[in-house]
Amino acid sequence: MMLSLKLIGVQGLVGTISSAIGNLTSAISIDLSGNELGGKLPRSLGNLCNLREIRLSSNKWSQEISEILESLSGCLSDRLEILDLSNSQLHGHLPDDLGWNSPSKFWTIKKSSQPFFLQNSISGPIPMSLGNLSSLRSLDLSNNQFNGTLPQNFGQLKNLDFLNLQDNSISGPLPVSFGNLSSLTYLFLQYNQFSGTLPQNFGQLSKLVTLYIESNMLEGVVTEVHFSNLTSLIELYALGNRLTLEVSYNWNPPFLLESLSFQSWNLGPNFPTWLFSQRHLQYLDISDTRISGVVPPSFWNFSSQFKFLNLSHNLIYGEIPNNPVIFSTLVIDLSSNYFNGSLPCISSSVIALDLSNNSFSGSISHFLCYKMNEPKKMELLNLGKNLLSGKIHDCWTMWQNLKILNLGNNNFTDNIPASIGSLTLLKSLHLHNNKLSKKLPSSLKNCKELVIIDLSENEFVGSIPSWIGHRLLSLMTLNLRSNNFHGHIPEELCALTSLQILDLSHNKLFGSIPRCVKNFSAMATKSHSYLDMNDYPWTDAFGESFPHESALLVIKGQFLEYSTILELVKSIDFSKNSLSGEIPEEVTNLRELQSLNLSYNLLIGSIPVNIGIMGSLECIDFSMNQLSGQIPSSMSSLTFLNHLNLSNNSLIGKIPLSTQLQSFEASSFIGNKLCGPPLTDNCTINSVKPNNENIGSKGTLGLEVDWFYVSMALGFVVGFLGVCCTLLLNKQWRIIYFRLLDHMGNRLRGVVLS
Repeated sequence: MMLSLKLIGVQGLVGTISSAIGNLTSAISIDLSGNELGGKLPRSLGNLCNLREIRLSSNKWSQEISEILESLSGCLSDRLEILDLSNSQLHGHLPDDLGWNSPSKFWTIKKSSQPFFLQNSISGPIPMSLGNLSSLRSLDLSNNQFNGTLPQNFGQLKNLDFLNLQDNSISGPLPVSFGNLSSLTYLFLQYNQFSGTLPQNFGQLSKLVTLYIESNMLEGVVTEVHFSNLTSLIELYALGNRLTLEVSYNWNPPFLLESLSFQSWNLGPNFPTWLFSQRHLQYLDISDTRISGVVPPSFWNFSSQFKFLNLSHNLIYGEIPNNPVIFSTLVIDLSSNYFNGSLPCISSSVIALDLSNNSFSGSISHFLCYKMNEPKKMELLNLGKNLLSGKIHDCWTMWQNLKILNLGNNNFTDNIPASIGSLTLLKSLHLHNNKLSKKLPSSLKNCKELVIIDLSENEFVGSIPSWIGHRLLSLMTLNLRSNNFHGHIPEELCALTSLQILDLSHNKLFGSIPRCVKNFSAMATKSHSYLDMNDYPWTDAFGESFPHESALLVIKGQFLEYSTILELVKSIDFSKNSLSGEIPEEVTNLRELQSLNLSYNLLIGSIPVNIGIMGSLECIDFSMNQLSGQIPSSMSSLTFLNHLNLSNNSLIGKIPLSTQLQSFEASSFIGNKLCGPPLTDNCTINSVKPNNENIGSKGTLGLEVDWFYVSMALGFVVGFLGVCCTLLLNKQWRIIYFRLLDHMGNRLRGVVLS
């Protein structure tokens, strides 16, 4: 007698399920999950009256959910306890009767405890009839496309202990009847569109252990009543709502949390002292909660038990105690506050530390060189946007786990220490906007994992090292803007096939633009050849609390900071150098490039004729060069173009007609010999600007001569030469002419004297 059938993840198991499966009348469990089965489920499954568990997840049914449930109707519904259809490419609506032939039987199923429909594409509202499954113990509808409001009769599911509705589009208020779910232990409602206030009777869910309501649109006031009987609560994630917590100063919560996130709530202005009662707390995120003032000194000792601490984006000020025992938390984010004083020494066990955007000042020698012989576990260090100064000391040999290092926007001086080359796991290096100088250390070529280098706004000198192209082959962003680099752009950079952002502007570079720029394949194709910049170990362990990688770029003539979409940006900026020669035609191979800035150079020749094939271009700036010829007609096909500056060159002729080009201001074209809209100067028949700037008659340039002025000048010349030649060649006429002049002179003299 067969009691169980399991074919989990069998290699090559494809096709459909035979209707003969209905002959397994003694089976109590069927598990066909993790295969590549498809087609339609046979109706004979509904005849397996003894079946209590059926798992069909992770297949390719590609079937409407109503059809699936129709196949499972029959006496099967009498004893079925577990139905798992997760991750099976299901779609359609969940019908009110759930597609069963005998809905009255289905509503009275006493042991149908675990229907799983998660990770499909099921849409529409959740049917009210689901509230009739009074014996339901577990329901997972997450990662679908459900919308509408929740049925009020959800409160009838008195035996429900697990409910997961996350990652849908469910809206409206949370049903007050939720307070009747007396058996509820795990509740996941995050990433929906729930609105309104949090019902007070949530506080009656005494068995609730985990509550996730993050990333909704809840608002209003939350009081002690909302937590009055949550004695079992361990995890509370409520970030991303607009809720205000109003509790008494001496409030003692009934729970002992291990994880708490109130990010974006209003907890301030006073620091929430009730946190001191949470002696089991390991994860705390109260960022962006309007807390101000000084952190109570006892909190720093209390926080040593944490694994994750986030107080960022508040109004907290004051100094941090210099006690490395206190700072043993694995992940610490105190960024975007008003902390001041010296940097605190920290424990070697810290994995990630973000103190950016504060007012820390002074040297970092004590911070970097603390316990120099003790290896640090730190993978992320962000000290950017502070008032730190002095040298960056040569103490990096014990920081070899670093993957992200940001010391930008400070006042550091002198050179980059050679020991930074020991950071062989480094992926991101930000030293921008300091006063660093001298040449780049050759040891930096040992950091072969680098994806982002931002050394902009410093005083570095020398030529751009060729080893960047030889050794740092994973580079996605190279920003050397506003330094004192000189010499040619090294052709070795063209080996950086993953490069998407290249900014060499505001330097002293000369020579031509390398033709090998066509090798920047990441700028030429839509495919991504690099790793996700924001995929770091602590993201999975603690959630995405740290900011994404960012870069400050000059796009469309202004500074723009790119963060979450940084990996989608593709840009070249060579502006404000002394580059000469022509714009290489090869640059048009970079068809996914979004911004190209070559302004303020000495470039000559014409704009590449095929520039129109660079269909992703949004920004072009070729201003302040010596470009000549006409604007290529292909430029009119750049439909994404929203910033154009061709001013102050030697361009001639008519501006090509297109909706795109005529939408720009006239300032985009001034300082040339151009005509036509958006300029007010009209073109003549052959596209000449009718003013005295146009010179000569060159049919190849489409210019026309104004014959009225030519004939007038020619007549004057012919007449003048005719008179002069006659006087020179005929002596008698010459004598008569001069006598006539003498006579006229005597007459005029007589008139004047009288």
